[in-house]
Amino acid sequence: MNSEEIVLSLTALAHASRLAVFRLLVQAGTEGMPAGKIAEALQIPASSLSFHLKELLHAEMIVQKQEGRFLIYSAHYARMNAVLSFLTDNCCQGAAAQCAGPWRPIGSAADESARAAQVSGDSALDAGAMLRANGECR
Repeated sequence: MNSEEIVLSLTALAHASRLAVFRLLVQAGTEGMPAGKIAEALQIPASSLSFHLKELLHAEMIVQKQEGRFLIYSAHYARMNAVLSFLTDNCCQGAAAQCAGPWRPIGSAADESARAAQVSGDSALDAGAMLRANGECR
């Protein structure tokens, strides 16, 4: 991803309602949620939600699909991971394995360490690394 795409993604998430929508859709998983359920869960008026969904779609942070007469929204996990990877790409001066945070670039030495630790039963493994090691959130 280039800097302009990152700025667009982060700008879309830099609003409390859009961030709440995105986090809810991440929690919902690949099945996603219809707009009505999102509005109900977050108590956002439909007109406001429509605007926020449009902004998230424009930034490609979410995707939309038609199911019958409903529009189903879900997080765009590849984009989310690309943003996280961009932000952590040169973590700890390129020694990402030393980073203490839960998000490490997928495929990095830190990610491989997380997989190895899971196999060996290392209880210090953080939740984010566990999700990635199990193939989730990719």
